[in-house]
Amino acid sequence: MIQLYPDLNNKILEIAEGDEEFRIELIHAIQNGLIELKSVYSKGHIEKDEVQIQQIRHKLKPTLAMFEFEDVAAEIQKGKVILEGEGFSENFSSHVSTLDKLLKDAIDYVTSLSK
Repeated sequence: MIQLYPDLNNKILEIAEGDEEFRIELIHAIQNGLIELKSVYSKGHIEKDEVQIQQIRHKLKPTLAMFEFEDVAAEIQKGKVILEGEGFSENFSSHVSTLDKLLKDAIDYVTSLSK
């Protein structure tokens, strides 16, 4: 099995500096951010609310960058380009499906780190 984010656990350990309680809190914060991104992005798509999508994209951008969720960040950028060029098109709906799967995998992986 290929590890999705090979450096994530080391990055979390480095930031936590041996504090196990803080490590768990950090994992939960990352997990909650990814869950929020998944939920709000989907809701924005369903409601065709570009502002909602833009706000959650900006809110989670630093987390995605800091913890190297490059696949998710790239897909979000792709969605931004589609939305700006085509609006809520079929291509955007396809993008949302792809992003949803990436986020599910990322959430599952982050969740596994807390065990």
